[in-house]
Amino acid sequence: MSSSSERAVLSGNPAPVPQAGTDLLASVVLSSHDAIVSCSLGGIVTSWNPAATELYGYHPTEVLGQDALLLVPPELATAEQDVLARIGRGERVDQYHTDRVRRGGGLVRVAVTVSPVTAGGDGTGRIVGTAAVSRRLSGPERAECKFRGLLQAAPDAILGVEPSGRIALVNAQAERLFGYKREELVGQLVDILVPRAVRDAHAGHRIRYLADPTSRPMGAGMHLSARRRDGSEFPAEISLSALRTEEGVLVSAAVRDITDRLEARTERERLRAQAERERLEVRLHQSQRLESLGQLAGGVAHDFNNLLGVILNYATFVHEDVTAAAAEPDRASRWEATRKDVEQIRRAAERATELTHQLLAFGRREVVRPQVLNLNDVILDVQDLLRRTLGEHVELETELHPELWSVLADPGQIEQVLVNLAVNARDAMPSGGRLTIDTGNMLVDPEYADQRPGIEAGPHVRLRVSDTGTGMPHEVIERAFEPFYTTKPKGEGAGLGLATVYGIITQADGHAQISSEPGLGTTITALLPATEEEPPEPEQRPAYCRVPGGETVLVVEDEDAMREVTRRILTRHGYQVLTAPGGAEAIMLVESNPAQIHLLISDVIMPRMLGREVADRIGTLRPDLRVLFMSGYAHPVLTSQGTLDPGVTLIEKPFSEATLLEKVREVLDADR
Repeated sequence: MSSSSERAVLSGNPAPVPQAGTDLLASVVLSSHDAIVSCSLGGIVTSWNPAATELYGYHPTEVLGQDALLLVPPELATAEQDVLARIGRGERVDQYHTDRVRRGGGLVRVAVTVSPVTAGGDGTGRIVGTAAVSRRLSGPERAECKFRGLLQAAPDAILGVEPSGRIALVNAQAERLFGYKREELVGQLVDILVPRAVRDAHAGHRIRYLADPTSRPMGAGMHLSARRRDGSEFPAEISLSALRTEEGVLVSAAVRDITDRLEARTERERLRAQAERERLEVRLHQSQRLESLGQLAGGVAHDFNNLLGVILNYATFVHEDVTAAAAEPDRASRWEATRKDVEQIRRAAERATELTHQLLAFGRREVVRPQVLNLNDVILDVQDLLRRTLGEHVELETELHPELWSVLADPGQIEQVLVNLAVNARDAMPSGGRLTIDTGNMLVDPEYADQRPGIEAGPHVRLRVSDTGTGMPHEVIERAFEPFYTTKPKGEGAGLGLATVYGIITQADGHAQISSEPGLGTTITALLPATEEEPPEPEQRPAYCRVPGGETVLVVEDEDAMREVTRRILTRHGYQVLTAPGGAEAIMLVESNPAQIHLLISDVIMPRMLGREVADRIGTLRPDLRVLFMSGYAHPVLTSQGTLDPGVTLIEKPFSEATLLEKVREVLDADR
């Protein structure tokens, strides 16, 4: 509109106008119920109708020639400048809702439409200002406006999607998240925001949701990939809700970028995996350290057993002679002291023998003779021995599962486990306490097995021994299964008790672990694989009766002293004995000796030719020859997983005279 007509309208006194339509236009402006305000492109108010006075409270003389920003809240000034710039480019800004300042400082919520004002009769259509039409919002419109405000302020990107898949509503966060302007998205298929690789699946999700449009909150909604305007993708969590309108169901989709959450979860998982890997590495290193110590223990025990065999048996020879001499009245006082000295030597050798067996048990190098058994039976058999071991100041309790599964184990070794644990518990309860032994069935799942090297998933039998003693700190638990590691004062423990328990349980394909806290006692838990076999009925064995021998025996042993003591034992009891220091010599002796040889007694571990090969080669020359192996370290040669191979008979070093004689007769008298 021209400036002259603006003044006429605002003053209420129509001025002469050059065009016939001007009076009509002025009448429309004056009678309009909407506030109509025009401004120059510089933002100066140039016209003001009565409805504007009613809406904003200003008289025309107070606003004409003033900056239009007096009607705009300061926080919206930038937005209004943007609108003015758009008008300067010839655009029209359709109705939008905003706040305006009334005279006196109050705010009024209005709907505004802004259009460019052109002038010039030369047909140039030059833009000279703006015309803003505004009206106060009704109650429902104000509620809708507040809703739109909340929608725009929502922290999640919100899209309204029609059943056809076209976008009908976009909030400010959706513009920021996806990089599109609102007008670029409205009317587009929502697939524009979905990566090409998952579009087909996304269409299926929408169809399924429309079939059952129930609310699906964030966290219970879908996880999909979303696509920005620049083509980049990001992981999104989407919650859905449905609004029924006159045009049909409008699906509201709240979209949240969960990149940071996934990265945080990935980092947590990485740290958890790293911690688990480090824990398993510590366990593996501990297992490898124990394995190395076991190999060392086996080698030491092999050589030591030969020495012990000599000491034990020669001490027995001397003890017998001295005992006989001491029985003569005139020589008793002379030999009694010597007899006691020899008895101490023999006892020391027997004690050393026990230690070598413990070393071999720890290193899983001792030959075991497993059988199907019920752990409850073993516990009941050894119960009286345990009570004597514990003493009167320690109470023994047993809690045995009535339907316990069977296991495959050496009953003697299980007894040794129980005795060793009882001794340890007794020493941890010097002032008295309680030792509890309980059994149970346990199904080991894969996750549990993965965290404990050496154990496999499946049914197991649990043996648990708990005391109320002093307990152990963490640094002691870490080394408790190592041989010769002990916290007892010097001379009061060899440090092989728990090492032996560890070796026996692991050799039986089981798992042993310690749970303890200082002052709260200690629990040793052993898991042994269960078997479906049932324990056999106990056999009634006749008492052994020593029978003098007369057969010919060939002894092959590379240790001179051990070979000689074995020869002497057999000779003393009527056997004809041939000896050889090694396999080659033994074969030559058999080839050159036509006499019958009834029994071959051969060491297992010898240089140049092992005992197994010696037996095989001599067996081809003398098919009827019977064989008895002897060794303190037969594990790698005669066994499979620590169990004697079928048809193999072994006597373990160091052995006593009585044990050797009994085993020789057992082999010679056995049915073919």
